[in-house]
Amino acid sequence: MTAHADHPVAAADQRISLDWFLPLTGDSRTDLSLGSATNNDPLHKPVAQRAATIPYLSQVARAAEYLGYEAVLIPTGSGNEESWTISAALSQHTRSLEYLVAVRPGLISPTIQAQLASTFQNISDGRLRINVVVGGEDIEQRRYGDHVGHDHRYRRAAEYLGILQRLWSGERITHRGEFFDIEDAYIAPPLRVPPVYLGGSSDAAIDVAAEHADVYLTWGEPPAQAGEKIERVRERAAARGRVLGYGVRLHVIARPTSEEAWAIADGLVAGLDPELIARRRAAFAGSGSVGQRRQHALTNGGTTRADLEIHPGLWAGAALVRGGAGTALVGSYEEVADLIGEYHGHGFREFVLSGYPHLEEAYWFAEGVRPLLSRRGLL
Repeated sequence: MTAHADHPVAAADQRISLDWFLPLTGDSRTDLSLGSATNNDPLHKPVAQRAATIPYLSQVARAAEYLGYEAVLIPTGSGNEESWTISAALSQHTRSLEYLVAVRPGLISPTIQAQLASTFQNISDGRLRINVVVGGEDIEQRRYGDHVGHDHRYRRAAEYLGILQRLWSGERITHRGEFFDIEDAYIAPPLRVPPVYLGGSSDAAIDVAAEHADVYLTWGEPPAQAGEKIERVRERAAARGRVLGYGVRLHVIARPTSEEAWAIADGLVAGLDPELIARRRAAFAGSGSVGQRRQHALTNGGTTRADLEIHPGLWAGAALVRGGAGTALVGSYEEVADLIGEYHGHGFREFVLSGYPHLEEAYWFAEGVRPLLSRRGLL
């Protein structure tokens, strides 16, 4: 595979990295309305087939480490177990696996957040990555007592990240800004400054990513469409003299044959309650998150495979009911490897993957697709 034509990179930079996901609201093998998919629907109380306990989550984390995934994404949300507590516990069950942990800027003091991150680095031997979740839904932010509007949240996030980066560098700071007034703050610097990931499709999000992120992480859209989005980020980062990495968040269903994979995909939506789908669609259509509205639009208003296969092998079935990432790579091992190669050709180097259930799907992908990626020189 070649790099994006307008952005030649060194051979080593051509390679991709693979990450996995920890389901902090539980897991399911049968349909998307159980476990982590619909935890924010007020009328639907999902019962996870596998609860988000340390015994189960540590199985997923250890499997991810054993199978060669570099990191696991830890989600955030009022329906989740709390991400920092879970991550700190699981860091003691693994040796090399890194933890991409969510930070919601402004909900706690930036000095405390910098200290939390530094302590995590020191107890985990430097295995923390930061996933900045600015918050796209006003109703979710109000659950945390936060009433700041969308664009203000991104200005606050930029100020917050600037403070974190100064504190992590060992600087002793006094800061008086639009959102924070801090006097003579300092912390013990971390073993390693954690890399910062940030996503979002709005102009405000792209500006903050261009200025402060190390990796821009986007939800999965058709490869060319996703590639156009990261071109916007790349241009704004370049204007600031910065170079970012680019990652994509996707589900995956990979099997020896295409027919087997699509049977699994069809099964995940076959039992969904039409009323649940209608409620979730209405919520997504009115979302304050530009990215969430883009994910919703990919479902084309239907529920059949013809409606939901939005690009060869890219399926939007999860977006019927699941907030956040709603698309999946579906197909044979070869087909999934080909589609990853297509994203790679548009400039993506990091793939944050997941599947239902997360323990078994980690094995299906790693044992079936990973060897093909390796033989193609992508790993």
